Amino acid sequence: MYQIELTPEAVDDLRSLRKFDRQAVVEGIEGQLVHQPDLATRNRKRLRPNDLAEWELRVDIFRVFYDIDRQTGRVKVVAVGFKRGNTLFIHGEEYPL
Repeated sequence: MYQIELTPEAVDDLRSLRKFDRQAVVEGIEGQLVHQPDLATRNRKRLRPNDLAEWELRVDIFRVFYDIDRQTGRVKVVAVGFKRGNTLFIHGEEYPL
């Protein structure tokens, strides 16, 4: 069983969401990342090498970016963004896809 750790940036990202959306994302994190966060599924995938995170969890239009430390048993959530069309918004920044 993995422990979930949120960076200050991820906490800010969550706080910027509406309460209903925030609850859905938190439930997704707790339901999907506590057990086998490194198993690719329909909603979880390993990303190509980038500066943000190694893994992505999809919760509806929201994207949770995280890294896994298998030695300590921790999942570190580094950012929470959302997708609108072909654009991803993370920390208030736009990233065209």
